Amino acid sequence: MTFTKTSQKFGQWADSRANTVYGLGFSSENHLKKFAEKFAEFKEAARIAKEKSHEKAELASTPSQESATGDMQSPFTPESVNGTDEERATPDISHNALPFPHGSAINKHWEAELAALKGNNAKLTAALLESTANVKQWKQQLAAYREEAERLHKRVTELEYTCSQTNVIKTHKTELNQTIEELESALKTKEEEIDGLKAEVENARQLQAQRDSLAQKLQETETRSRDLVGQLADLEQRLESNQLGQEAFLRNLRTLLELLDGKIFELTELRDNLAKLVEGS
Repeated sequence: MTFTKTSQKFGQWADSRANTVYGLGFSSENHLKKFAEKFAEFKEAARIAKEKSHEKAELASTPSQESATGDMQSPFTPESVNGTDEERATPDISHNALPFPHGSAINKHWEAELAALKGNNAKLTAALLESTANVKQWKQQLAAYREEAERLHKRVTELEYTCSQTNVIKTHKTELNQTIEELESALKTKEEEIDGLKAEVENARQLQAQRDSLAQKLQETETRSRDLVGQLADLEQRLESNQLGQEAFLRNLRTLLELLDGKIFELTELRDNLAKLVEGS
């Protein structure tokens, strides 16, 4: 099992049996670093547990490794236990791999696994210390140890199998890096578009300010226009009144001229008559 950091905030590993690559994203580079350290720590603990399990199997299967009193060495503690050959039977370690948990909860899962193993190891140590007085109790604790050892061996088997898929991980890493580059390029393009939109928004704001100014000037012009229209109407009304007065004056003047013409005609006739009278006398 190999955890690979593919970027500052992302890591991945592969499950070749399921033909699947799992990945985890982190909120910061420090969280990714801590996860990678824990991952390596659990992997090393699994390797050590597997070695101890193999040592126990070798001790149980070789008579020369037993003590003079018939004790058997525990893989987790140096204490010995008295018992018969049947009581020192080698635990059956299965090689069937369990499905590897994945997702955002993998760290908690492994911590729980390690905590469970530590708790079972403490129980097993206490049972081995008391095994000289109670062999039956030691058998019960040994059965619990066998179950935990089998589970741990299954984890180790899957980790070893996954480690052989380095090429698959590298291939997926290359593809992910290429995808990241494409996304960064697209992000850069989007940022340029956003800058262009910001410039357009600024221009729109300036145009809006100009429009508001022109609207205010237009409103003022309309107000002045209404005032001028009112003044023009008043002038037209006054002009119309003046025209009516002028027309009346002209009518009166024409009437006066007509009367004056009549009087002039009468005076002319009177003059002519007077002239005739003067000539006749």
